[in-house]
Amino acid sequence: MGVPAFFRWLSRKYPSIIVHCLEEKAKECNGFKIPVDTSKPNPNEVEFDNLYLDMNGIIHPCTHPEDKPAPKNEDEMMVAIFEYIDRLFNIVRPRRVLYMAIDGVAPRAKMNQQRSRRFRASKEGAELTEEKSKMREEVIQRGGYLPPEEIKERFDSNCITPGTEFMDNLAKCLRYYIADRLTNDPGWHNITVFLSDASVPGEGEHKIMDFIRRQRGRPNHDPNTHHCLCGADADLIMLGLATHEANFTIIREEFKPNKPRPCALCGQMGHEIKDCQGLAREKQGEHDEFADTVPVSEQEFIFIRLAVLREYLEKELTMTSLPFPFDFERSVDDWVFMCFFVGNDFLPHLPSLEIREGAIDRLVGIYKDVVHKTGGYLTENGFVNLERVELIMQAVGVAEDNIFKKRKDDDESFKWRMKEKKKRMKAEQGPSFVPGGQFAPQALGGRDRPMAVQNARQTAYEMRMKGNQRNQEAAQSLRAMMRNGKSPAGGSDDVDSRGVKRKAEDSDSEPEPEDNVSRNFFVTLARSVPCHNSVSELFRQFL
Repeated sequence: MGVPAFFRWLSRKYPSIIVHCLEEKAKECNGFKIPVDTSKPNPNEVEFDNLYLDMNGIIHPCTHPEDKPAPKNEDEMMVAIFEYIDRLFNIVRPRRVLYMAIDGVAPRAKMNQQRSRRFRASKEGAELTEEKSKMREEVIQRGGYLPPEEIKERFDSNCITPGTEFMDNLAKCLRYYIADRLTNDPGWHNITVFLSDASVPGEGEHKIMDFIRRQRGRPNHDPNTHHCLCGADADLIMLGLATHEANFTIIREEFKPNKPRPCALCGQMGHEIKDCQGLAREKQGEHDEFADTVPVSEQEFIFIRLAVLREYLEKELTMTSLPFPFDFERSVDDWVFMCFFVGNDFLPHLPSLEIREGAIDRLVGIYKDVVHKTGGYLTENGFVNLERVELIMQAVGVAEDNIFKKRKDDDESFKWRMKEKKKRMKAEQGPSFVPGGQFAPQALGGRDRPMAVQNARQTAYEMRMKGNQRNQEAAQSLRAMMRNGKSPAGGSDDVDSRGVKRKAEDSDSEPEPEDNVSRNFFVTLARSVPCHNSVSELFRQFL
């Protein structure tokens, strides 16, 4: 599951938690590729004990990538998945455990959201295919050139779900891959590999957390174990904090916005499908040797150091003069629980809490102000004290009106700026009529001496004719409006001086929108959570 904008907010507020990964590349000698020896020390100068892979974050980009051509068949998909795992293993180099978890049957709280997302993905895929065929016909009719369309079956990403033939084949291929690496790769010889496929219920990250908790419960557990979890979901940060492990790191791909993508019609870079003109492809290289290659920049990885984040949170959550002893681990659990209110795949977010508007900082401030009234922490051993949570919600409700008013003021200010910008652009276009020819306006100093007027009567006649033509066009538009049953005497709010109806965005008076935010939220919450006890049950599952 994911939390929109959470990672962006966290990386901007605490930039020191982000570290770029160093990766050792394979070398070539006499045309042979020499693989990296993963049994050597880690080039990142840190040794990891356990590596956990949330496989759905690997399967999706390998089966239908966005920045490079998609694999032609299922075999190429499996090879791409194996290469991705090899690259992650090369960067992390675990010494004890490798745990691979594929999403099984999702919890009931997520099924509604998951079902709607998959229906939307299927609908958008069909709409894209229809748009491509329509644009292709238009470009060919205009005389443009497009490469012949490849007849291939479109990969449906909805098959990446428990119970499908694709997931069964993937599990078999991963077992073969693990057996091959344990036999032939020296870096795999001394590690224990676990594979939890789609037949095991639960999401991948929750199965990983359950494995970590079981390891912590063993009598021979090493508290200095260094964990590394791979996944792109922002909630993995909260899950890592909820383990209370001292050494926990998350590895994920570095997000680079505005990455160029090839056109879906002609395959060329620099434009989108709606702007495709069907131009001939430019020569790639001296002898067109790079014709079938797409420029792809290799994705880089970053480490998110949760140990550093814990130090930041300890400074932020530490409170003095409390009626009870302060426990940092208990406050971390409360912080994770409060992040539930900004939304995830199980619960809708509160309408007044947006991460982009500083919702988490607001919640922390309310938490520190109300803690003297609550007399204790919000959570204890995975159970939620709803009476104390009610005090937090009451404080949020007091601030809701100001939040909505500020949001409305910002929206109106944005609309006013856009309207003023349109007025300036119209003013910069100049007057509606500018005389041409010998009477055209000239810049100051543009002529050395004044020019004599030639045939002034003919020029004045042409100017009068143009004016009469504009008047006739305005009269025709007014007659057309009257024939359609519309009165031109509606005032300057509806019709301008030329008889043309004003656009909606030019109107100064706008209807007041009905405030249904709170009502829609509680309807959604009631559908998602049958009773208030489900919140406590969800938090226990999360921890």
